[in-house]
Amino acid sequence: MYLELQQRLLARLREVIKSNYEIELGSIAIEQPPDIKLGEFASPVAFELARKLRKAPKIIAAELADLLNNSLSTVALLLPPGTEGMPSGLSISRFEAAGAGYLNVHVNRSVLASALATYDTQPVPNSGLHVLVEHTSINPNKAAHVGHLRNAILGDTFVRILRANGQKVDVQNYIDNTGVQVADVVVGFLHLEGKSLDAIRTLVAETTQDTQAREQRFDYICWDVYARVSQWYASGTEAENKERKALRYATLHAIEEGSNETAAVAELISTAVLKMHLETMQRLGIEYDFLPRESEILHLKFWDLAFEQLKQTGVLYFETEGKNKGCWVMTRPETNKGAKAVEEGATDEDAKVIVRSNNTVTYVGKDIAYHLWKFGLLGRDFGYRPFYQYPDHECWISTEHGEPTHPHFGGAQAIYNVIDSRQSDPQANVIQALRGMGHTAEADRYTHFSYEMVALTPRCAVDLGYTVSEEDLARPYIEVSGRKGFGVKADDLIDKLIAATRKEVDQRQPERPEAERQRIAMQIAIGALRYFMLKFTRGTVIAFDFKDALSFEGETGPYVQYAIVRIRNIFRKAETTPEAAFAELAALDLSSMLQDADDIWSIWLRAAKRTLTLEQCIATSEPAYVARHAFQLAQEFNNFYHKHHILTEEDPARKTLLLATAAIALRELVTTLSWLGIDAPEAM
Repeated sequence: MYLELQQRLLARLREVIKSNYEIELGSIAIEQPPDIKLGEFASPVAFELARKLRKAPKIIAAELADLLNNSLSTVALLLPPGTEGMPSGLSISRFEAAGAGYLNVHVNRSVLASALATYDTQPVPNSGLHVLVEHTSINPNKAAHVGHLRNAILGDTFVRILRANGQKVDVQNYIDNTGVQVADVVVGFLHLEGKSLDAIRTLVAETTQDTQAREQRFDYICWDVYARVSQWYASGTEAENKERKALRYATLHAIEEGSNETAAVAELISTAVLKMHLETMQRLGIEYDFLPRESEILHLKFWDLAFEQLKQTGVLYFETEGKNKGCWVMTRPETNKGAKAVEEGATDEDAKVIVRSNNTVTYVGKDIAYHLWKFGLLGRDFGYRPFYQYPDHECWISTEHGEPTHPHFGGAQAIYNVIDSRQSDPQANVIQALRGMGHTAEADRYTHFSYEMVALTPRCAVDLGYTVSEEDLARPYIEVSGRKGFGVKADDLIDKLIAATRKEVDQRQPERPEAERQRIAMQIAIGALRYFMLKFTRGTVIAFDFKDALSFEGETGPYVQYAIVRIRNIFRKAETTPEAAFAELAALDLSSMLQDADDIWSIWLRAAKRTLTLEQCIATSEPAYVARHAFQLAQEFNNFYHKHHILTEEDPARKTLLLATAAIALRELVTTLSWLGIDAPEAM
């Protein structure tokens, strides 16, 4: 609601400036003053006008304030229409000049509070924009680890935020089931373990049962095999290592080719591990709609179609000279001046190779083909079959020949790829290719949703049982490596978090049934993990730490959850409901009650910024804004709670206002936490 009012205020400012100064400004900055006593909005527009009017900003700000105040009686700055029964009335009470030339704006607190109390909390109607978000995309060769969780949690949260904004979103999890990581595990089972296809099939059947102990599950076994084979490649003589590497690439080639026993082993392993990945992510509330696989991109010849389009549009050319001789390489983009980055006729030694001289396609080439499909530009589709059942929908997987009736995937209008920052160059190459092919609108709606890695604090590594050197103990964080076998499996991390919170819940809530205590412990643990991964901006390296994540103090998930539990306890003890508090608020004259109650008003104002936070998050692809908003609201409520004795307040009208303030905080905290994929427990 704050955003809607801000937009109307901007429109009114433009009207007044144009009609009185005959100046049209392209953009007008709107800020929030540092002190709520100074108003809810502030604009430095007078400083911009000063250069054009040759007047002091302070004089211009005073003129604008007079003009706007005089028009308040004839031009009503109303709140936008929302739900049935939204109060009418002026939403701006006054304008004033401040400082060296700021224009401060004070809202009508009673009107805004009354509007907020009846505001519709449901998502806005579907905007019609079809968005595709690809996230997680773990190699299906071993158990998921803590680094994968940041990708999945970021992606899932952004999906929730887009849907809250009314957009139609498909969630895809790309599966590289023919890559070198899968090939390494196949080498491990076939050559280090000496197992046959039938033996591996039996092992999969025995170690994928729900009752199987975690450390004996198939994805955990693959974790160890992968670490062993990675070391095996470099542990022999020079001749042995060369032979082993040759075996690796022969295995990879057989998997890519398909229709052989090696490919069958890869299919068996990757499918079993993939199902376990989905189970792991489901524990965090993360679900998918479609699982496109690398094998189908290869076997359905997506690249062949893309290759022809790239050649026809001149994006690729065949190099006949230099180090890239015999390769198909990508044309360099033009500079801002319109000149080619490389002079005509010259050999571009740094051109991006898309097809090598041995006719193998690079990762970027296959990714271009895949993204042409995503945008509905390829002219070919996957086959589809059901793969994984969620409580309220089915997840489909690609296949060569699938079900005749299936949901439609692909053909998106906008794409977000949640991929770590190390892939920035390949992602930029795909966008460059789209532009070169003439798909500029699609390139503009292609977002690389990048992020930095997740490491461990030395304290966390010790807690997990790793031996940490004195040198590493002094570091701010320790990098993890699945290839080296040093890392935290995602399920182990989740289990440890739940065990820690369960111990706390058992001490605080011993009277509650076993199942309820376990549910509360899971809600707190998952909330702690998700919030920890989301509170940092995407460009920040995260050093994960158990104690920091689970703390009830500071910027943590449990801190925000506890604010919700505290509010629910207030209503339970008051023997009323948030809905009743809102209904009773409508009968009060709030003008005088809110006028000097800045600490109370700050909560209402923060709650009004939900849409602003949503828009800011989407515009910047930064979920950390939502996490910060939830924390700040929880913090403001806790300050309010300690200052005001809600349950013992003797003035009925004031008690109603205090209860309604708690109710607005509760509603907004539950809503914003749901965007973060965090449940609000009944007790803690």
